[in-house]
Amino acid sequence: MIYKSSHAAVFVAFSVLAFTSVSRSADNDLAPIKTEITKRHDEAVTRLQDWIKQVSIAAENRGYPEGAEYMAQLARDAGFQQATVVTTDGKPGVFATLDAGAPKTVGLYFMYDVKQFDPAEWTSPPTEARLVDKSGLGKAIIGRGAVNQKGPESAFLAALHAIRGAGNKLPVNLVMVAEGEEEIGSPHIGQIVHKPEVQAALAKTTGVFMPHSTQDLDGIVTVNLGSKGVIELELVSSGEKWGRGPGKDIHSSLKAMVDSPAWHLVKALDTLVSADGNEITVDNYPKPRSLSADEKAMIAEASKKRSEAQAKKQFSVQHWINDLPWEQANERLESQPTINIEGLVGGYTGPGGKTILPHKAVAKLDLRLVPDMKAADALVAVKAHLAKRGFGDIEVNMTGGYDPTSTSADSALIKTQVATYKQFGIDPLLWPRNAGSYPGYVFTGEPLKLAAGHFGLGHGSGAHAPDEYYVIESSNPKIQGYDGAILSFVQYLYELAKAPN
Repeated sequence: MIYKSSHAAVFVAFSVLAFTSVSRSADNDLAPIKTEITKRHDEAVTRLQDWIKQVSIAAENRGYPEGAEYMAQLARDAGFQQATVVTTDGKPGVFATLDAGAPKTVGLYFMYDVKQFDPAEWTSPPTEARLVDKSGLGKAIIGRGAVNQKGPESAFLAALHAIRGAGNKLPVNLVMVAEGEEEIGSPHIGQIVHKPEVQAALAKTTGVFMPHSTQDLDGIVTVNLGSKGVIELELVSSGEKWGRGPGKDIHSSLKAMVDSPAWHLVKALDTLVSADGNEITVDNYPKPRSLSADEKAMIAEASKKRSEAQAKKQFSVQHWINDLPWEQANERLESQPTINIEGLVGGYTGPGGKTILPHKAVAKLDLRLVPDMKAADALVAVKAHLAKRGFGDIEVNMTGGYDPTSTSADSALIKTQVATYKQFGIDPLLWPRNAGSYPGYVFTGEPLKLAAGHFGLGHGSGAHAPDEYYVIESSNPKIQGYDGAILSFVQYLYELAKAPN
């Protein structure tokens, strides 16, 4: 569906939600660009809808290499002089540069892949990117990738179109790295970033950021100073590998004299965590770093301002682990590694029953890591732990993952984020790290050692879930719509140009 809107209505909403929030001097400087943002609203929305329709799912080998080629063309259309598809041992990435002749250069991290989906679970088709009315929010695009991450990324690209359309030169040079495997743990991101020409270009940047939609339903903005690391694992128990149980599915009556690979897997999983599933019990597992006093202070401050009731409603939960109070639950979120079962499959799962003894069972796990933990160490510990307990036959396949990442609140990248949000009348909250993961380690770690983070106004939700959405025209005065998000990126680039080194 091609979206058409009333320019007058959009301009009024945009003026109220975005323009009046920015300081008078900045408002005068950016007036031509704001006009372009409003003028190009329909064009930008259509660009996002078309991108959502171009589906790339690494886990299903769907949409490659088309997704990378599409990403490269989006970059060229936005003004990048060169955008090259980079081959890897997995899915291709994109390396793009925009030389504006500016004194400073800023790095960008994009992902063009999205998570899998089941259309039957959605109220609006996930690849059609329809614009729908959402109660209390306004008009939003529903589609896979709408908020994670094509909505915010397209808003950033729209900012570049608006700056150029206004006849302005970009205030900073840009270096973009985009990958197509983020949703499977970025197994080949290093092959893109550490190519000599890519690494050399990134080394000249003041830091790297990923376009994001940071506003919650109350309009509160959180600035994350890092992200947890992650390991994606597949544990496979089979009669063939075990040497016990059947080598093919057999009748369940034979369980009386034949071992079960499915139960074997369940018993192995049970050794990884405590009885309630909330504490890791793997032998010699890497130890997490304790929260610092500064991190605890950040959490205490944010817990006072962020709504516990709203969080529970958003996540559809009634209790936190151990019925912890809100602040302590947030401390646990930030400080604790986790072992989570994403999926558990074995034998027959269709309608009714099918009395079989399956020859194989599979568990999909993700392991979240906090600072001072290394993905390689955690993997070694899990394998040794299972072998020690008689489960050495179970295959442990790491499909992706990386270490946690941290950036100082004193870095120019983060300080400029805070300053930009304040220009919109928002006093953002600092947060130790995102409980989710992204491969920022390739930027913050050796050899680049750059600041890295996320930035952008706007709101969306439902990442990895049905009915994922991104707000386009906001009816909530606390939340920016699409044009406000675009303006936030414009303002951030101009602030980065002025920031001290």
